[in-house]
Amino acid sequence: MRSGPGRGRGATVLDAVRAVAVVFGGSAVALAGAAAAIASTIRALSRGRRPAAWASLALLATVAYAARLVPWMRSWGATADERNMALPGDVAVPDPALRTTRAVSIGAPPERVWPWLAQIGQERGGFYSYEWLENLAGCRMRNADAVHPEWQQRRVGETVMLHPARGMPVSLFEPGRAFGIEGWGVYALESEPGGRGTRLLARTRVGRRGEAVFYAALVELPHFVMERKMLLGIKRRAERAPEGAAGDPALR
Repeated sequence: MRSGPGRGRGATVLDAVRAVAVVFGGSAVALAGAAAAIASTIRALSRGRRPAAWASLALLATVAYAARLVPWMRSWGATADERNMALPGDVAVPDPALRTTRAVSIGAPPERVWPWLAQIGQERGGFYSYEWLENLAGCRMRNADAVHPEWQQRRVGETVMLHPARGMPVSLFEPGRAFGIEGWGVYALESEPGGRGTRLLARTRVGRRGEAVFYAALVELPHFVMERKMLLGIKRRAERAPEGAAGDPALR
């Protein structure tokens, strides 16, 4: 049995600080830049002057991000029906202030996709995302390229580690169907017609207004970048598994 990458190695305060800087740093810099551009523009206009070129460009980029990029990120890969359909775990946040639904088609049946999803976690198979970026944040991540039988079960309330210093509890675990992480989202599998393909859906629902503002300002962009790569990482691994290994892919 292979030990998880973070097992047995405690996180330091420096690890935690580095994680916060890497995860939120880019969004914080962009937010500060947008605020500075708005302040500079208001100041210039109040004095009857033309706004500085950098401020105008920054404002244009901010508007483009909010009007075009954000809607695309929140529905990446998902159809209109998938964005509106009910998924397991939705009842946990019945009236979300902010919601995202992302999806990817996988050329493999759900029974070949589920084992990869079931073993996500820093202490297990990783998240199949940008490992180098996660490790820059001190996650000590190592993405699995094989399904491990000992990592196929979770209990509701059990902690899924994201970093040696931080984890989130399992909110939902329906083998072959859905895996939910409290405060993070739910991943659900839907069979495509004919049963030979799978739609992997990722749903995040943020409830309170303050939490939604925090999410939109600092969390949304890095969450999208990493989650998109994760969905594609699961797709690549499931499609690579031998056709005859359905239900028992690449077991080691």
